[in-house]
Amino acid sequence: MLRALAVDDERPSLEELLYLLNADPRIAGAEGASDATEALRRINRALESGPDGPDAIDVVFLDIHMPGLDGLDLARLLTGFARPPLVVFVTAHEGFAVQAFDLKAVDYVLKPVRRERLAEAVRRAAQLKDVPAKGTPPHIPVHEPDPDHIPVELGGVTRFVPVEDITHVEAQGDYARLHTPQGSHLVRIPLSTLEERWRARGFVRIHRRHLVALRHVVELRLDAGTVSVLVGSEELQVSRRHTRELRDLLMRRTTT
Repeated sequence: MLRALAVDDERPSLEELLYLLNADPRIAGAEGASDATEALRRINRALESGPDGPDAIDVVFLDIHMPGLDGLDLARLLTGFARPPLVVFVTAHEGFAVQAFDLKAVDYVLKPVRRERLAEAVRRAAQLKDVPAKGTPPHIPVHEPDPDHIPVELGGVTRFVPVEDITHVEAQGDYARLHTPQGSHLVRIPLSTLEERWRARGFVRIHRRHLVALRHVVELRLDAGTVSVLVGSEELQVSRRHTRELRDLLMRRTTT
């Protein structure tokens, strides 16, 4: 059972979040705070109480945009604590996902919050809470329904993107941004993992930050010793160490 603290400066959003949390059978109790400063005082009291004390908090459901100290600031402060609570970000803004996961967030839930999506965040938090303190936190796998699609989240909805639609992949820390003609999607998978997983599907590393799908390469360009590829309408630089392999693969593709 999890003891939760919800933090949001907008009263209707806070009340809705508390209602959904208290309706989840894995939540022993949820209380609210209207700003990060109030939340920090409450978390300090929880830490003084100890993990088994009456004021303990296991997980904080945290908005990002708040006046004064914002959610990312509060999460950074928590990383300096010896036994901080788990953090789930609940926000209307998709653009802070990389920073959130760099701060070891359990999950990143977009508003408006759906009951099913919040339940998944609670499940992940409950799984991590059950890890022994001296153990190694378990890897939370990203499950794909089949090898031809990858699940991504967009506006609180899980969408299954065909791998064949992905033109290239860009590294963003321990995460990756998938580019398609329809837009881009951030996933919690390292670029090295996707490189290994999709090598047989025609994806090749061209730079420490990029994978490209060979079938989407339109041109290979050489300009004053600099090599680049045109993928759709985007030009990407090819590092020197990957140039020969890429050229060989592209030539082989055109002759088979």
